[in-house]
Amino acid sequence: MDFTEIERRGLVLLGCGKMGSAMLEGWLSQGLSVRCVHVLDPHPSEWLRGQSVALNQTLPPNPAIVLIAVKPQMMGDALPAMQTLGNGDTLFVSVAAGITIARFEEVLGDQTPIIRAMPNTPAAVGAGITATIGNAHTSDAQLDMAEGLLAAVGQVVRLENEGQIDAVTGVSGSGPAYVFHLVETLAAAGEAQGLPQDMAMRLAKATVAGAGKLVMEADETPSQLRVNVTSPNGTTQAGLDVLMDQETGLPPLIQKTVAAAAARSKELANG
Repeated sequence: MDFTEIERRGLVLLGCGKMGSAMLEGWLSQGLSVRCVHVLDPHPSEWLRGQSVALNQTLPPNPAIVLIAVKPQMMGDALPAMQTLGNGDTLFVSVAAGITIARFEEVLGDQTPIIRAMPNTPAAVGAGITATIGNAHTSDAQLDMAEGLLAAVGQVVRLENEGQIDAVTGVSGSGPAYVFHLVETLAAAGEAQGLPQDMAMRLAKATVAGAGKLVMEADETPSQLRVNVTSPNGTTQAGLDVLMDQETGLPPLIQKTVAAAAARSKELANG
């Protein structure tokens, strides 16, 4: 990515917890100069203290971008400090769940360029995916700049409207936790079949990680990959007969899971 504009005007990172740290590490590894990075965080980690960024210091007067990575419950205290940068050409990008663009416009000004983004936790290992949506005051160049930054921690997709972000939250935002629970339950099932606990967990982790890598790199669809490893009347078919049952299996369960997460995302956004 071309960091010229960001390095000329500066980048402000508001909050540097797990997600903020993952993004900052990605930017620095791709060549962003620490001299242009300003971080505001009341409880900086030892890792952050060692990065030579401007930490809790005076902000630049017109930064290219302010990336908001504080927890939603901390927004009321943190955001008002950014009001002087609103209604200008500083782009605000929020990765806070449940905070709508309209709520940011209320605090920062209704002429402020704002992008709402929904990343997920695999960003911590550079394997995340982030969905973005900008308001009417966000230019194409600003969208490109934000997506370039977010791409430092994984893939980026652009939404058609803000309403879609609740579905994104239910699928990819909350989705890693579903997969983590799959690992837990797969390991427990192996243990129930007589495997030692450590071995069952090792097998479950490697299976889920390996299948994920294969589905990302293969040319075939997930459906075709499933067919490829399913012999008629074999062991995999026996397991899938249970898992794919349209009444008691995974399809209705995942539908309800994602719907519940999306509904909660809407509730948070509505205050």
